[in-house]
Amino acid sequence: MQISKSILTLSGITIMALAFSTTSLIAADKKSSHTDPYVAGPADESAIVKEVRHNLLMLPYYGVFDDLGFNVDGSTVTLTGQVNDPTLKNDAGNAVKKIKDVASVVNNIEVLPLSPADNAIRLAAYRAIYNDPTLSVRYAYRATPPIHIIVKNGHIRLEGVVSSQMDKDVIGVRTNGVPGAFAVENDLQVAK
Repeated sequence: MQISKSILTLSGITIMALAFSTTSLIAADKKSSHTDPYVAGPADESAIVKEVRHNLLMLPYYGVFDDLGFNVDGSTVTLTGQVNDPTLKNDAGNAVKKIKDVASVVNNIEVLPLSPADNAIRLAAYRAIYNDPTLSVRYAYRATPPIHIIVKNGHIRLEGVVSSQMDKDVIGVRTNGVPGAFAVENDLQVAK
């Protein structure tokens, strides 16, 4: 009996260590600081930033399961983020290359792995957030919904902007209840 308790304790420690290392991988995998196209910029932002934001938002397949971002350094635009559709990475790069003052584009957008399990988690997370009657009134009926659901290998990361801390917390709780998800990282920003 003593041996099985030791094995159980060791298994618990192993599971906790595995969970900690998985959380560390998610944090390490998190995108670097960038400008999100769906977040309104300051009134005094440059024309090139406005044009990049506009071109990314106008991409026809850019949706709630994608996270696009960009940085502008002079005439060089660096694209970042993660996308579900492989063609969206190329479309984003091509859309930004067409901007008049852009000399070069560095396309660092990651294409998420194609996985039926991740697709099921995406759909369940979408339903958990956007089928809620209170949340859907505020967030679902927009051209570009402000809450983005990024799923990679069973891990969910929420990106975007919500109107209150309470909405952020409710969305986090609802997403944590999604079956099949290993972890949820709630990176939603509260609008100022």
